[in-house]
Amino acid sequence: MFNPADVQGNILRGYRKPRVRYLILEVTDRNEARRWLAACVSGRKDTVPQITTEEPWGKTKPDTTFNIGLTFEGLRALGVTQQSLDTFPTEFKEGMVARATKLGDVGAGAPDKWKKPFDKPSQIHLIASIYADEVAQLDSLERQALGGSSGFNRLGTREGYCFDGNYVHFGYADNISQPKFKEIPGHEEDNQSDPQPLAPLGTILVGRGYETNFEGLSWRVPQPDALGHNCTFNAFRVLEQDVRGFEAYLDRTATELLGHKDVNELLAPDAEVAISAALSRPCKPPLALSRHGAMREVIAAQMCGRWRDGTPLALSPDRPDASISRTDFDYGDAIRYPNGSRCPYGSHVRRTNPRGAQIVQRVANFSRRLIRRGMPYGGAFDPKNPDAEERGLLGNFIGASLGAQFEAMSCDWVNVGLQDPRVTGSNDPLIGANAIETGWFDLLLKSGATIRLRSLPRFVTTRGGAYTFLPSIAAIRYLGALTN
Repeated sequence: MFNPADVQGNILRGYRKPRVRYLILEVTDRNEARRWLAACVSGRKDTVPQITTEEPWGKTKPDTTFNIGLTFEGLRALGVTQQSLDTFPTEFKEGMVARATKLGDVGAGAPDKWKKPFDKPSQIHLIASIYADEVAQLDSLERQALGGSSGFNRLGTREGYCFDGNYVHFGYADNISQPKFKEIPGHEEDNQSDPQPLAPLGTILVGRGYETNFEGLSWRVPQPDALGHNCTFNAFRVLEQDVRGFEAYLDRTATELLGHKDVNELLAPDAEVAISAALSRPCKPPLALSRHGAMREVIAAQMCGRWRDGTPLALSPDRPDASISRTDFDYGDAIRYPNGSRCPYGSHVRRTNPRGAQIVQRVANFSRRLIRRGMPYGGAFDPKNPDAEERGLLGNFIGASLGAQFEAMSCDWVNVGLQDPRVTGSNDPLIGANAIETGWFDLLLKSGATIRLRSLPRFVTTRGGAYTFLPSIAAIRYLGALTN
């Protein structure tokens, strides 16, 4: 029986707060750290912040939220026995650095180039997240968390905040859809129709009795049950986005395509008027895109699989349309969704979630589903005054199996393209480990023919990260009560 009071609240529910701060901590005093953990679930708000749970909020959301994740080294530092540590999944025990090649963290994004504190992964023991409306609230909760004898050393922080309209640095609408679950009612973010099957709760949570997407298969629960039940795993990622490079690539490629013999099949004559009108956001000056500007938007839409306002190409391939659903589409149902085939096979959203489309690994269609949560960091990019500030996304990729979900998606689909022979050997055009010498992407025309873009550079580079275990409330009590 699912017990929302035992599950941390940042797993199944999006907080919809505009700011986040991650505290990256090292255990320096095991006993003090244990007492701190116990206090976080004691119900005494006058001591340290209380862990936010999945319990319904009612009519009033909390001003702030507080949650934690522990690395494998963090569990060891707290004194979890070797016998218990041995029951955790291999990929979690090895950690993100050891799995770098599988994740595409190579070249400029390799771990030996990660920035502090991620350059010393063995010291990262706990990552606490604080969501709030204002910076002052973040500061206050951080002081409450670490102001006393917490048993931790703060190695660093990472801070993000939402842009107006929930857009990311590349200009795309973000946080559009998440899996819905059979066993629990939806949250406010889930009130959108979606043809994907309801996910079993074992897609995200590890524990006794939770079904998974694989018939007859369940994930091993870390032992003892008091530690492993109602837990999950998270890939925390600091992903730098080369916004200047992305916009320059759109400029350059649009210029080249306007001279292509099939240009009118890619961008119909006078289509820039409809695209301009559709992309003009409320409370913003109306757009008046040139044909070159409209071509840039077509390229960006095909690379993502969505127009930058979030409209799926599978529903509206020729122009954005804010009046249609952002989630009610599929690539494999030609009767209900006749435009589904107009979304490029190698686009970002189709690679990371092929929905009901035919893929080589047929059993895998809905088995890689994850909870994806992210927030931009760094100032918004101004194309009129480009700067060298680092900007990107603080991402969380949550699932019951790091190996079968996050790593399989990252390797098989994002960076190898194994799901479809037409994209095998290529990388995701937005987040893949592309290189100018080898990167390519096929734009899809109305006729079904393609135009291959070559010399595709890398736009997203990993700057840090860690695999973390998100314990239940009972598990945090268990850790706080350890005495060895």
